[in-house]
Amino acid sequence: MVAAPELVRTIDVGNVLGEAVLWNDRRRSVWWTDIQNSRLFEYDLQADAMQSWDMPHRVACFGFLDDDDRLIVAFDHGIAFFHPPSGATEWLVGPDALDDGLRFNDGKVDPMGRFWVGTMVEDPAVAVGSGALYCLHPDYGLLERINDVEISNGLCWSPEGTVMYHADSPKGSIQAYRFDPDSGVLSEPGLFATVADSVHPDGSTVDADGGVWNAQWGGGRVVRYGPDGRESLVIELPVRQPTCVAFGGEDLDLLFVTSARVGLSKERLAVEPNAGNVFIYRTNARGLPANRFKASSPR
Repeated sequence: MVAAPELVRTIDVGNVLGEAVLWNDRRRSVWWTDIQNSRLFEYDLQADAMQSWDMPHRVACFGFLDDDDRLIVAFDHGIAFFHPPSGATEWLVGPDALDDGLRFNDGKVDPMGRFWVGTMVEDPAVAVGSGALYCLHPDYGLLERINDVEISNGLCWSPEGTVMYHADSPKGSIQAYRFDPDSGVLSEPGLFATVADSVHPDGSTVDADGGVWNAQWGGGRVVRYGPDGRESLVIELPVRQPTCVAFGGEDLDLLFVTSARVGLSKERLAVEPNAGNVFIYRTNARGLPANRFKASSPR
């Protein structure tokens, strides 16, 4: 049984739109992005030390590489390898790959080492089409897997790699797909979970027992769903706009939660002084190491 987590630390960063949190098991540090400020962060728990990088564009999401210290990054309008120590950027897709009004959003590396990334409608006034979810080819082309998406979010996979979870945030639900690890083909879409009205499912992660942990924007909470889609735990947060979650720490029992202050009034920020900070909870659940991108990943 998963017990109520304990808040053990708050990282005071005041991000405008903190997102895409990931634990780097090799460096023993947690990474995330502030999308709107085009900054990438790394925090060392043991040293209680943080460093950050000014990025050439807004960073929507990223993944670690399997064989070196570069990142694969989905910037707002393109995908590239990025080398934090040097700042070197090698474009794979783009840098102007998307139509006006769209930008890349949530994404992750799958269990086979492929990079998946979704798009969102950022400016409906000029957007011609809708968003989608893509998988990056070995030749670095994008293969569309899900279309007609408004805000792609909540991407994660079951521990055995045969189920993929995905959310279109404004629709207020999380979908589950049968996932073929070898081909990356999706099938048998079905409703996994729904959230309350005016609440949007944001970033997700999966624990070692197959539970799906979802940050719920506008709801001020993180919810764990069992593999059957039933709520098994709710963490009430001191902020109402949590954005993403990830397990990390030496024993993968720490839950990292990013948040945002974007769109909040001065009056609301006075009530939520921790908006935009990163929260660390100790749990009795165990996560899984972050998947790493393989440059020679199968299609």
